[in-house]
Amino acid sequence: MIQINKLSVNFTGDFLFRDISFVAGDRDRIGLVGHNGAGKSTLLKIIHREMEPASGTMVITTGYKTGYLPQELAETSYKTVWEETMSAFVEVKQLESKIQRLTNQLSERTDYESDEYAQLAQQLSDANDRHQHLGGNTIEGEAEKVLMGMGFKRTDFQRPMAEFSNGWQMRVCLTKILLQKPEIVLLDEPTNHLDIESIQWLEDYLANYSGCVILVSHDRAFLDRVTNRTVEITCGTIQDYKCSYSQYVEQRLERIEHQQAAYENQQQQIAQIERFIERFRYKATKARQVQSRIKMLEKMDRVEIDDYDSSSITFKFPPAPHSGRMVVDAQQLSLGYGTLNVLDKIDFHLERGERVAFVGRNGEGKSTMVKAIVGELAPQGGKLELGYQVVIGYYAQNQAKLLDPEKTVFETIDDVAVGDIRPKIRTILGSFLFDTEATEKKVKVLSGGEKARLALAKLLLSPFNLLILDEPTNHLDMPSKDVLKNALLQYEGSLILVSHDRDFLQGLSTKTYEFKDKQLRGYMGDVYDFLQQRKIESLNELQRNQASTSGAGDKTVSSNKESYEQRKAQEAADRKKKNRLRKLEDEVEQLQQQVADIEEKLAQPDQYAAEIASGELYRAYEEAKQQLEEKEMEWLELSE
Repeated sequence: MIQINKLSVNFTGDFLFRDISFVAGDRDRIGLVGHNGAGKSTLLKIIHREMEPASGTMVITTGYKTGYLPQELAETSYKTVWEETMSAFVEVKQLESKIQRLTNQLSERTDYESDEYAQLAQQLSDANDRHQHLGGNTIEGEAEKVLMGMGFKRTDFQRPMAEFSNGWQMRVCLTKILLQKPEIVLLDEPTNHLDIESIQWLEDYLANYSGCVILVSHDRAFLDRVTNRTVEITCGTIQDYKCSYSQYVEQRLERIEHQQAAYENQQQQIAQIERFIERFRYKATKARQVQSRIKMLEKMDRVEIDDYDSSSITFKFPPAPHSGRMVVDAQQLSLGYGTLNVLDKIDFHLERGERVAFVGRNGEGKSTMVKAIVGELAPQGGKLELGYQVVIGYYAQNQAKLLDPEKTVFETIDDVAVGDIRPKIRTILGSFLFDTEATEKKVKVLSGGEKARLALAKLLLSPFNLLILDEPTNHLDMPSKDVLKNALLQYEGSLILVSHDRDFLQGLSTKTYEFKDKQLRGYMGDVYDFLQQRKIESLNELQRNQASTSGAGDKTVSSNKESYEQRKAQEAADRKKKNRLRKLEDEVEQLQQQVADIEEKLAQPDQYAAEIASGELYRAYEEAKQQLEEKEMEWLELSE
């Protein structure tokens, strides 16, 4: 368990957050949300004890370990993928040495009844239990399973880490954390480094993880699948919601609306009381009523509206100039790097106004194809041509890293702005949340989200009719992603979008291209249509494989039908359990309130003397506590 009490952090005199407190349980799945720069990454570093707060305390259960995945890789390893992965098992290896040493000591002793022998035996038992908990007997199989879930092939295991991009090296870091099985997992935007298949695998893994998970992510679908609690950092404070992200958005809106309504009603009531006081303040016959209302105002609990950061970027893409009907035409195109062939003899055609999404596992050629279209990579074979008067607007996957770190925010835009756009630079930067003071900051001190916003701002400086965005949502917070998506929905030109964010991709494309095994395959519809078709294809392929290996077609069909019926029955049972869980949570909350109300009455014996004397309150109290204990036990068993 993690207990944080009145934690404060400040930089250069300004508080990032002040006096925040919350508790994280052993099985909590917490999503940290808030605007870029709100302090989410800082809070993870404090929990990992990589940073110290300015004030406040943090207590973590004795013996609990934390596993922390940062946004960026600190340094490159020179080991192979397998060697680096197996370095996660330092504790397992230490335990094995300890078990061997204790076993040898016990085998040499004959004082079976002594305290020393009992202590050694207990140490051996504890070491064996810990070794078993860490999966010490199956570490190689577990390492292989997680690496392949992260998207690695077996042929990658013996390749040096240095051959892989930062994103793939981050996957190895994530693999090591999962294999170490820490009691507390801290992940800072883990989906930035993963493709859709790996994200889905990680969702399933974390959903069944036995420890506490606290993560920062701007992937709405990922948060909804993994988390059951949302902690919002806003305006230096936190708001804690016992629900997933989508439910949190609704509850936050309802909460603010209710607070606003209650605040307005109270303000009307206060205004009426103050008018009465002013009207009759100097009339002796109304003195008692006036004093009564003054005391009423003094004792009144004032309704406050929660502070929340409502700032968000505002922009739209410039109108797209006219182009020819054919925008991109690739025939028998082969692409690669030196002797490495990435795409082999593919055909791809994009017409004016078409909107397509590129998906597939990392390393399958999505960014390679984009680089060829924008002219950064020459074909190894075949041809690739752009249509008449095609003007490209390009946001590279590493666009934020291409910014000059020594230039200020203003200089970054001023260097590329020409003509009539120059007087509007500060207006453009303001729409991307860079105020006058922030425009003088150097790029090197900006957060990842701020760099991403600055890189997007540069796209507005000239009109284009083919927009290519390669992972544009990395480091963007939820509101910024929503604004970008709305701008893309209104954009009139042709669009090529590379992303692993399913929620962001939904509705933005009319065709989805999957990159796999050096080939390109198109699916009609957006990313969820693609995933549904791929799921059907995978099931059909599985059934064909079962039929070909069994040699008994009828049995296979019967088995598939039986399996389907079993699965449907299991899903129905799961839904029933989930509904019961939700009902139990409401009942527990009501009983807790009931117990609290009775305790409050018991603390006021003068006011509730009759009920206390008759024993009625005590009976109600015991009955409520008994019911609460039963409901909590049922909830616990059903949850497990």
